Amino acid sequence: MADKRNSRSALKTDALLAVRDITVRYGKMTILDGVSFTVDAGQWLMIVGPNGAGKSTLVNAISQGVPYTGSVCFEGRDLAGIKPPVLARKIGVLAQSHSVSYSFSVEEVVKLGRYAYSAGIFSSAGEEDEKKMLAALEETGMLPFRKQSVLKLSGGELQRAFLAQVFAQDPILLILDEPTNHLDLVYQKQTFELVRAWVKDSGRAVISVVHDLSLAKAYGTHALLLDRGHTVASGKTDEVLTRANLEKAYAMDVYEWMREMLSQWE
Repeated sequence: MADKRNSRSALKTDALLAVRDITVRYGKMTILDGVSFTVDAGQWLMIVGPNGAGKSTLVNAISQGVPYTGSVCFEGRDLAGIKPPVLARKIGVLAQSHSVSYSFSVEEVVKLGRYAYSAGIFSSAGEEDEKKMLAALEETGMLPFRKQSVLKLSGGELQRAFLAQVFAQDPILLILDEPTNHLDLVYQKQTFELVRAWVKDSGRAVISVVHDLSLAKAYGTHALLLDRGHTVASGKTDEVLTRANLEKAYAMDVYEWMREMLSQWE
C-alpha cells in the first residue's frame, strides 16, 4: 500500500482539487482509509480498482454525498464550508443511470443545469441561461431532440441529455460515476469523446470512476488505483496502470489477460 505520510507531503497546495486523508466508515466497516490525491486543471483522473475498492464511495464523498473524515478542498476552500448553490456552479456530477418518470422535454432537462444560477425557484431563464443551454445541446449532438420527451430516448441519447445538463451547468470540475456502464460501445465512445473535448477548455478538469481499464488508459491523463479502500498507486496513467500495480490490486495478471482478449481480434 502507498505510504500515507509520503502521499500527504507530496500533495500540491495550489491544486484545483486536493483530497487529503479521506476516510469513510459505515459502523465498524471502513470503506475508504486515508485516501489522498490532487487534480489540476486540464487533467482527467480515472479512479479504477476491483469491485469493493471504494471508487463510487470516494466520488460520493468528494461531491459531499456521504460523511467522511479528512478534507476536500476546491480552489483552496474546504468543500464542507461551501453552500450547495455555490458549489453547483463549480462542480457537476453525472451519474451512471437516471430514473426518469416524467415526460420532460430534452430542453427542459438541460435547462435544469442552470438552476444554480437562478434568482429563485419561480425565476425565468435569462439570456445567458438560454445561450448555455443551446450550446450544451449543440455540443452533445442533442439539438435535434430538444423538444422530444426524454421518455422516448434511447439509453445513449438519455445519457447525452444529462451530459448536456451538466455542460449547461458550466462547472469547472466534472465528476462522472461510471458514465457509460450500461451503454453500447458506440455510446461509450461518444460520451468519452464529448468529455475529452469539454476538458480541453481552459481551467477544467474531470474525475471518472471506470471499470474498463482500456478506457482509463485511452482517455485518462492521471489515475488513482484503489483496492479495499486503500491507495495502491496515484499519478500519471502510465505510471499507475503498470503490470505490477494492477496485479497487486486485482490479484491476477491483468496485462496477460488483456493481451489474450485483444489477440482474438487479430
